[in-house]
Amino acid sequence: MGSDSSAKYIHMVQHLIEECIVFNMSKEECMEALSKHANIQPVITSTVWKELEKENKEFFEAYRKRREERSSPTSTSTSGSSTQRQRRQGIDEILVLAAAAAAAATSTSSRRNDDDDDE
Repeated sequence: MGSDSSAKYIHMVQHLIEECIVFNMSKEECMEALSKHANIQPVITSTVWKELEKENKEFFEAYRKRREERSSPTSTSTSGSSTQRQRRQGIDEILVLAAAAAAAATSTSSRRNDDDDDE
């Protein structure tokens, strides 16, 4: 993988992590979802997540706190089945994004190889 394609891959993983965050997933849930549905190794998701945490400390502290509040027994958040439904929808959206990103990466790679063949 060249440096350009590596950067694009990391950017795609970052984008998918951001989608996981929108659906209130933990780091572990995100790693599992991306591994299962987007074929992204958990170590890659974990590494990108850690870098995002370093760059956005305040956001992740607030995110963790908000997740803890939502999971507390006294929380008045949505019911468990509603939360599960939202997560399933989130995973479906992540799958669509991952497929689109993979298709774009493959298209770019094959175009680059075609250009190399012309030379």
